Amino acid sequence: MHSTKPHLYSKFKNISILSCKIQSIEAMTQFVVTHDNGSIKESLVNAIKNHPEEIIGLKSWIETQGKGLVKPIDILSQVFSLHANGVKESGALENVLKSSQEAIVVPPEIGLGVRIRPGVWNYILLNVEELSVAELSSKEYLQLKEKVVDGCKNDFEVDFEPFKTTSHQSTSKAIGNGIDFMNRFLASKMFNEKEIVQKLLDFLRQHNYNGKSLMLRESIKDLEMLKSALKKAEEYVLALNPETPYSDFETKFEEIGLERGWGDNAGRVLEMINLLLLLLEAPDAKAVETFLGKIPVVFNAVILTPHGYFAQDYVLGYPDTGGQVVYILDQVPAMEKEMLQRLKQQGLDIIPRILIITRLLPDATGTTCNQRVEKVYGAEHAYILRVPFRTENGIVRKWISRFEVWPYMETFTEDVAAEITKELQGKPDLIIGNYSEGNLAASLLAQKFGAVQGTIAHALEKTKYPSSDLYWKKFDDKYHFSSQFSADLYAMNHTDFIITSTFQEIAGNKKTVGQYESHTSFTMPGLYRVVHGIDVFDPKFNIVAPGADMSIYYPYTEKEKRLTEFHPTIEELLYSHVENEEHLCILKDRNKPILFTMARLDRVKNLTGLVEWYAKNPILRELVNLVVVGGDRRKQSKDLEEQAEMKKMYELIDEYNLNGQFRWISSQMNRVRNGELYRYIADTKGAFVQPAFYEAFGLTVVESMTCGLPTFATCNGGPAEIIVHGKSGFHIDPNQGDRTAEILVSFFEKCKKDPSHWEEVSTGGLQRILEKFTWKIYSEKVLNLAGVYGFWKYISKNEPQENARKRYLEMFYELMFKKAAESVPLAVDE
Repeated sequence: MHSTKPHLYSKFKNISILSCKIQSIEAMTQFVVTHDNGSIKESLVNAIKNHPEEIIGLKSWIETQGKGLVKPIDILSQVFSLHANGVKESGALENVLKSSQEAIVVPPEIGLGVRIRPGVWNYILLNVEELSVAELSSKEYLQLKEKVVDGCKNDFEVDFEPFKTTSHQSTSKAIGNGIDFMNRFLASKMFNEKEIVQKLLDFLRQHNYNGKSLMLRESIKDLEMLKSALKKAEEYVLALNPETPYSDFETKFEEIGLERGWGDNAGRVLEMINLLLLLLEAPDAKAVETFLGKIPVVFNAVILTPHGYFAQDYVLGYPDTGGQVVYILDQVPAMEKEMLQRLKQQGLDIIPRILIITRLLPDATGTTCNQRVEKVYGAEHAYILRVPFRTENGIVRKWISRFEVWPYMETFTEDVAAEITKELQGKPDLIIGNYSEGNLAASLLAQKFGAVQGTIAHALEKTKYPSSDLYWKKFDDKYHFSSQFSADLYAMNHTDFIITSTFQEIAGNKKTVGQYESHTSFTMPGLYRVVHGIDVFDPKFNIVAPGADMSIYYPYTEKEKRLTEFHPTIEELLYSHVENEEHLCILKDRNKPILFTMARLDRVKNLTGLVEWYAKNPILRELVNLVVVGGDRRKQSKDLEEQAEMKKMYELIDEYNLNGQFRWISSQMNRVRNGELYRYIADTKGAFVQPAFYEAFGLTVVESMTCGLPTFATCNGGPAEIIVHGKSGFHIDPNQGDRTAEILVSFFEKCKKDPSHWEEVSTGGLQRILEKFTWKIYSEKVLNLAGVYGFWKYISKNEPQENARKRYLEMFYELMFKKAAESVPLAVDE
């Protein structure tokens, strides 16, 4: 702890602290100091004992400040001000403040939420009058926090801690690698608990497809009979050529007591037999995942994504319609391909089905969102199935914001259940939800069908809107967070496994709190207090990064595959001197590289922020043109955030006289042409910028890198893990626009002097994608998750603790979510 202090303090040694800019303090707080769990209170007690003037000096500021939430850096600035005026420093208070994520001032007390490391917190109470220090429980800390909001008290407390069904991991490195933990956990239980091995036998005996057993015949009644049958089968298969088809020895296996789901040839059958014998005699983690992953358990899968305009053509850029649509349309064909391959290799000629369930929109505004069924491109047996929202007055015809879907969800889910049963002529085996309302529906359907459930948040709104839990009443008329946060909490505790794209999505980084981590404990005064919502160390968390569709997004250097037929249209978009609803402003110098971005036009995506950074930097404006694709000026937006961002964009164009160096293009919905657009920008030796304040993953980052376009992306969220800074792209801080502009200037000036630098970054980005971010890797992992967590679901389904968890979730759903959802106004069809 003390080794960092001289370096940190030296920045201020000869400077008047009072004149110091707050940005300098923010930069200093990036040096996160970790503590042992029990040492924080002790270090502060010693600091107060030896240097009481530090705490005493804060008293007048606290009284002036009054009660409220404050940034720890604001307190830190006061501490530095005291040091500048001669007050001796203890070091301890400074270090604790640097590790604090938030501070609560309720004079004469200060509550600090100290983040030891991702997922591990300590809560401290300082009393500046009594000069005392106390440790708080999460409940006590939240109660202090509630005092900030006048007249609000919580009588309802939520705690999911007692319902853990497995022990949890303990190191930050293990976060997001839940399947590894589950494999070790199950192997240990099989080794130590005979009844678990018996449950494995029961699982194999009961496993069937449409009533037809897939693994064991009825003659295998106990473990000894199973071992005997396996050894006979092993002896028989060892004498065969590994390529011998199963049909050649099917009759023999039926006599032994085995069905045809063991493999399509002698080699694969032998591998399965050896894996099961290993699990019965000396189980290990690798054997658990391999065997459970190979057992054919997923024949019918359902993907839920209710909100927005979900279709395959001409929808990207519509409200609530962006990366999630692309993700699913790439995910499903890859999953189907993997399912087909696994079923074939296990010797089963079963056709798997995947249904993407979304909302049917009668007023489809030029899209196919009013069609009930639509086949998925690039898949053989996958379909989009659309089900409308309805009320007692009939079907809801128009688009509804994702923030306003809550009163429709229960009826929608009931209708979806009926449609799934009709389409599949049976039950789904795997249900995966997307975003808050999709995850809620997935939970309700998984409960109804008994299916394995996975959830994908994409983005949890709680971290996008600071203090949206504490001040939820201020947000609720517009965003209805009382419904959404309740749905999120319900789904993440109901699901069997959680898929995330990055570590940061779960547990953030050294400086910032993860999306899921922010749900560990929080309070919504007047509604409920969550003392334990979700644990980021829970083994249900699994990082499974998506990829880009390599048939659409491929390097600009693959000349034979380039879609040159799109070039006239792309040149019209970029360089035409015509200004209309499709493109606004012109580029006078087409010899410049193009700085390019493409995203939804909303506050978090921060496209107007990028435009402002560019506008304010004359050197960058001379070096490159800026092209922004986002928002749809061809129609009147109903999205309030998009309207506000459009207004800001117009103001920036006028204020900085951007016409001539800037082009604003309405959202482009042709994905195939967009792939060529990336490559065309690469031909100009340009770059891609993703300037979001936060991005859960960053599909456009993967797309641009796959096309060979050097990429600059936000350091907040997934892009920080996709890009290796300086090698495969660059991290930028969206809160430091001037600095980001300087980084861009430096890159383009270096490329101007040395063109090979551009090539190095381009090649580095592509190599990074091929190593880590492909849909093949993704699909293998997801189906392994279904196998491992499905088996755990099977063996724990009748455990008392699991039954208690289900009842608790049902209570929370009825008392909290439904009540909140009923308060959301129904949409009015004009």
